[in-house]
Amino acid sequence: MAYPDKVLGDDEEVVRHLHPHWLTVFWPIVGFLVLVGAASFGAALVPDGTQQGLWRLVVVGAAVVLAVWLVGVPLLRWRTTHYVITTHRLLHRTGVLSRHGRDLGLSRITDVSYRQSLWDRVINSGTVTIETAGDGGPTVFTAIPDSDGVQQLLNQLVEEDADRRAQESAAYLGEYHSLDGQHPTEQF
Repeated sequence: MAYPDKVLGDDEEVVRHLHPHWLTVFWPIVGFLVLVGAASFGAALVPDGTQQGLWRLVVVGAAVVLAVWLVGVPLLRWRTTHYVITTHRLLHRTGVLSRHGRDLGLSRITDVSYRQSLWDRVINSGTVTIETAGDGGPTVFTAIPDSDGVQQLLNQLVEEDADRRAQESAAYLGEYHSLDGQHPTEQF
């Protein structure tokens, strides 16, 4: 699913769009399978009688409520958490009902590092830490798929962004000097 173009600038393109690693929803899915099994077993244990249908509905209803809370909410959190790397910035959006977001301009990023435990290396996941100029502390993103690749991509984009800004600045200065010593606002 593509990231909405409405949040992107005119000359900005999405380079990579990530969600947290899929293993963040592993235990909720295992919980769902256990819940289905337990609800089926519980419904089968309801004794025969006039109230059997009602008690089976109670068991299924409780299983549905637990499934929404233990499975649905984590899946929605995973699906609505976005890490979007563009040609100009890094966007982080999260939230199901209320939304939270943070944008880090590539020009403000001073350092990008990643950390992987042995298990993270096995599943190709990790933690990406981003230091920015002017902030009080690092921005830490956990459960990032291909964290070492994301770290390398961000470092490359930061360098490309610095080169692009330097070229734009040089082009502006070239235009400024070509006006025969007049300041651009003095033309009119």
